[in-house]
Amino acid sequence: MKILCVCGLGQGTSLILRMNVENVLSGMGVNADVEHTDVSTASGTAADFIITSNELAQSLQGHEAKVVIVNNYFDNNEIKQKLEEVL
Repeated sequence: MKILCVCGLGQGTSLILRMNVENVLSGMGVNADVEHTDVSTASGTAADFIITSNELAQSLQGHEAKVVIVNNYFDNNEIKQKLEEVL
């Protein structure tokens, strides 16, 4: 399973989101390839899931991946809840 963590520039926030997603998945016992990237790169990258904000999700409409919207990239409880809904 491949998961993309997406922010506007693909640097700071998406990296933090990626680390939090990896921690949550590890706690859930789920194995996944998690990467962080910017929204324009994500639009052309194959993935099973894309985790991003509501604002950026609109730019990813039409992508094959299931888009998961997270409001707070630092809230592991929210990340876990959103992942449990789709996994």
